[in-house]
Order: sequence, then structure tokens, then C-alpha cells
Amino acid sequence: MKKSMISVITFLTIIILMATFDFSLGPDTVINVPQNMRGAALFICPAESSLWDSLAAGFRPFYEYITIGFFFAAIILVFVWGWALYQNLLKDAFKKDDFSKPWAFTKMLFWAGVVMMLVFNTPNKYREVEVTNKPGNWVLCENSSADAVAVNSNLVHAK
Repeated sequence: MKKSMISVITFLTIIILMATFDFSLGPDTVINVPQNMRGAALFICPAESSLWDSLAAGFRPFYEYITIGFFFAAIILVFVWGWALYQNLLKDAFKKDDFSKPWAFTKMLFWAGVVMMLVFNTPNKYREVEVTNKPGNWVLCENSSADAVAVNSNLVHAK
């Protein structure tokens, strides 16, 4: 096995263990929640506008067209695979060369789908919330996050 693969596996193992057992590399400054709010408080942080949010907002008007194009390519891919399989069935022999173009198209379409999902679904999309009587963009966060604010859970609504 290559050294780079071994180091990736090692780092992934370390990350999984640290996340599982709540280890942290930095200091944790925990917000103290009053006794009467325990169990009814959520922690929110100001949503930072990042490059991903800007990209997602820029592509939002074209989301439907890009999705239609992606599924058009996926349907064409199914026909290309079917044609390659049909040709091999007719010849009653397996020829690896018949599958090289469909396989390359499959890889390209897969990675195009991954990039599409990364651009359209930013991390803030799933964490963003509206807070009653608090204007601005807010996201759910941990109690140890910087700029975290404890609010009553009845005031927090999904966007």
C-alpha cells in the first residue's frame, strides 16, 4: 500500500476517534445556561457569508436548468451502457474496448454530480435558522463555538 494511502487512513481514524470521544485541539469555552433554560435552549451563531454561500447564490437561478442537464446526461449514460452491453451480447464475446467510453462518461458524470452537490448544498443550507425578534442570518452551532448565543428553542424556526 502506498505511504499516502496509509497516512490518509491514519488521519481519518484519528478524526473519527476525536469526534467520537469529544476530543478537541483547542480550548472549549462553554456557555453557562441558566437552570430554568436547560433543556429548552438552542445555541446560534451569526452566519458568516463565505465563498460557498456566494457560489450557491450565484448558481441558484440556474439550478433547475443544471439539474435538467444532469439528468439528461444520466439518461444518455444509461443508453450508452445499454448499447455497449447489447453489442457484446450480439457478438457473444466480451470486448473491454466497448466499455471504455461509457466508463469514462460515468466517471465524469459522477464527479460532475459531486461538484454540483457541493456548490448547491453549502454547509449553512442545513444549519440556517430564523430567530424570532433577532434580525440577521443565524446558524445552529455548538455551545463552545465562537460568538455562540443561547436562545429559547421556541424562538428558533427552520428556514
